Amino acid sequence: MKLENPSPIEWKFSDRAEQLQSSAIREILKVTMRPEVISFAGGLPSPETFPVERMRAAFDKVLTQQGKSALQYGPTDGYAPLREFLADSLSTSDSTILPDQIMMVSGSQQGLDLLGKVLVDEGSKVLVETPSYLGALQAFSVYRPEFESVDTDDHGLVPASVAAKGAGARLMYALPNFQNPTGRTLSVERRYELVETCARMGIPLVEDNPYGDLCYNGEPLPKMLNMNPGGVIYMGSFSKVLTPGIRLGYVVGPTPLIRKLEQAKQAADLHTAQLTQMVVYEVIKDGFLSEHIPTIRTLYAKQCNAMLEAMSKHFPEGVRWTKPEGGMFIWVTLPEYMDSKQLLDEAIQQNVAFVPGGPFYANNPEKNTLRLSFVTVSPERINEGIEKLGKLVKAKI
Repeated sequence: MKLENPSPIEWKFSDRAEQLQSSAIREILKVTMRPEVISFAGGLPSPETFPVERMRAAFDKVLTQQGKSALQYGPTDGYAPLREFLADSLSTSDSTILPDQIMMVSGSQQGLDLLGKVLVDEGSKVLVETPSYLGALQAFSVYRPEFESVDTDDHGLVPASVAAKGAGARLMYALPNFQNPTGRTLSVERRYELVETCARMGIPLVEDNPYGDLCYNGEPLPKMLNMNPGGVIYMGSFSKVLTPGIRLGYVVGPTPLIRKLEQAKQAADLHTAQLTQMVVYEVIKDGFLSEHIPTIRTLYAKQCNAMLEAMSKHFPEGVRWTKPEGGMFIWVTLPEYMDSKQLLDEAIQQNVAFVPGGPFYANNPEKNTLRLSFVTVSPERINEGIEKLGKLVKAKI
């Protein structure tokens, strides 16, 4: 029986909920769903790279041969054979990673949230790059830290800035490979210096590495995890090398931290889906990624080159941009007097979209910056979209 004329509830949200904000990228993606829009906005991997048939076959095999266990609850830390596979792939000749040091998570975004939950108190100092990954800033901000922006330059994070600003920090969050949003890569020398600095100062170093395998030339640079397994928290993901729809990532760290993260995950979702973990293991266990990842690199390198060539052709003097050696992003710096958010409004009218740079800064946003992603756009459409952007920028100079 339904109540007649019930009084409306006046919802009282928690202080934590009141400070939540929508992702600037997610809001822009609503616009880019229109087919006529040339979108350089999303950090989405290209659907052309998704191994649909391989995934379908793996789902069929797992459900046919192990269906009952695949559809059951699973352990919080994850499917043991998959963790063993990852431990072996992450180990080096002088650095052994154990399965007990790995916890599977429902996408690396959950890993960021859990790290915030177990390491950050209100007012804690958290070190981030300038600029940094928007999703990490969102995840950590729920726990009300004090963000300290670490200096960067054209070669990425400056370790000396960590030494100068890091006293008392709860963690240092870094993306060393083809960073989101700038596309920059941290040199091997700076990696060692950063690891040594954080170890000396007692700062846990979070190495987020979703793009590390997407290098266009040569081999991936060494992981900071292997330089100091006791002080580095490594985060990996299958979103960029298989498919983001499976929502599967992992966190690697010292066993005491992993056990605490496990307790936090139990309170969040009990465990990551057993079915998807078993399917991913079935897909990758026989070396599929070594065959598949080079095809992604080739595609993305072609599209990156197409965008860089178009920018050189259509962007006016006074505009600077990064030249990534891998990954999915190019970072653009406009003349200081320009506002990329205003430029976006004009670009959308021309059916072109990108992400303004401001939201990627924890402090003192630089409004004359923007992020471009090239991996879901054909070379022909890239040239068309960059030409339109170039004309809009020229009109402001």
